[in-house]
Amino acid sequence: MLTSKQLNAMGIPNETSVMPLAMRLVNVALGHGADEGKMCESLRRLSQNPSAMQDDPLLGELAEAMMHCLPDGGFFTPRAIAAPWQRWGDGDVEAGAIEQMEHACLLPNAVRGALMPDAHLGYGLPIGGVLAVKGAVIPYAVGVDIACRMRLSVLDMPLTALENRHADLVAALESQTRFGVGAAFAGSERRKHPVMDEDWSLIAGLGSGLGKDKAWAQLGTSGGGNHFVEFGELHVDQPVVLGGISLEPGIYLALLSHSGSRGTGEGVAKHFSALAMGLRPNLPEKLRHLAWLGLESEPGQAYWSAMELMGRYASANHELIHGHVLAHLGTKALTHVENHHNFAWIEVHDGKKVVVHRKGATPAASGVQGIIPGSMGSSGYVVQGLGNEQALASCSHGAGRRMSRAEAFRSLSRESMQELLLQRNVELLGGSLDESPEAYKDIQDVMAVQGDLVEILARFEPRIVKMAPEHKERRFGKKGRNS
Repeated sequence: MLTSKQLNAMGIPNETSVMPLAMRLVNVALGHGADEGKMCESLRRLSQNPSAMQDDPLLGELAEAMMHCLPDGGFFTPRAIAAPWQRWGDGDVEAGAIEQMEHACLLPNAVRGALMPDAHLGYGLPIGGVLAVKGAVIPYAVGVDIACRMRLSVLDMPLTALENRHADLVAALESQTRFGVGAAFAGSERRKHPVMDEDWSLIAGLGSGLGKDKAWAQLGTSGGGNHFVEFGELHVDQPVVLGGISLEPGIYLALLSHSGSRGTGEGVAKHFSALAMGLRPNLPEKLRHLAWLGLESEPGQAYWSAMELMGRYASANHELIHGHVLAHLGTKALTHVENHHNFAWIEVHDGKKVVVHRKGATPAASGVQGIIPGSMGSSGYVVQGLGNEQALASCSHGAGRRMSRAEAFRSLSRESMQELLLQRNVELLGGSLDESPEAYKDIQDVMAVQGDLVEILARFEPRIVKMAPEHKERRFGKKGRNS
């Protein structure tokens, strides 16, 4: 008897119209004395070219089913010539990220790509990778933290509050959100938002622990890793309109946050990534994490709906963090700017409708405002896109890592990190050594090479930074990449 796992390894996709049929046909034949070795050989031939076996007396029905389960049958034929792509920051982009971008542009549905100057190694598509494809969506090209995003609020509160209301600012960060893997609110502390009144039935059906209850518990929380909430100085050098509101030159107190769709988004990403990989078992190993779902297929539509819900959920997450922190302080926002940087959009480029995946990349269409943060101890920027078509109207989403998390723990010290932050007048609440400014590229260098992608509108300088505390059990783990 052959299991579904064995059949999938031979190239039979985990599609409801295919796998049950394959198990029935194959195991009935084996039960009647068919040779297992020859059967496995026939299945491998079928997975490579089902059209050639449509008339096979035993496997013809299965061949027909495989021909129709996906528009392309689930098979991989690489492009003869890779889709064109361009990169920014040539001298400071690691070779592994470049190689991943090259591989992504071999996908048969790839149209064009771009690699941002903060790029580094990821899963499938590199962090900082932008990929446009036809008629498909790639879960791992969106990333595990679906709709990870930024929000900056300019506060109606004097800058002097950094000193004369310091204790209040710290208390607001410590009490009004939660940090760390699995961080959540309990009972009556749970945050309320209309996003929880939406239809969560699709998410609930994806697996245990992925229902509405978990999402609600984590709503308004900040997570772990490189996520943060921080107060700082927003430097405006020229009159500017941010978020539709005019600001005069000056230095403003601002609140900046970085978070995504928390554990629910990760669960959605892993479910649909596994589904896509199961449907495309013939992808070579280097492209395994770029398995796609046809946009018009049932699983493709399900993923798109889940992704968009995670986008609204992540936006609500930031709205609540800012709303509760400001309410705790008894102030309000003059204006705000926000953006996703792990998402997929249907856009028109080169006169064609395509699906643009931005994995660790910020939308930068002409006139669109966004935020490019640095590290916990370096500048961040409010920018406005220039709509550069060669970059698929995108820009970087941050400074980008220059060393892996494991390398940071090996080569850096907590003492040197604290000394550097002290020199830069930054107070860190929590925070992990692998998030040290020394682990990141120089944000000035990153901004310098994307002057053709964005215009800088304002500069943010962090002053009080709240991040998840360091978890020693994670320090030497294998997980060293963001995705």
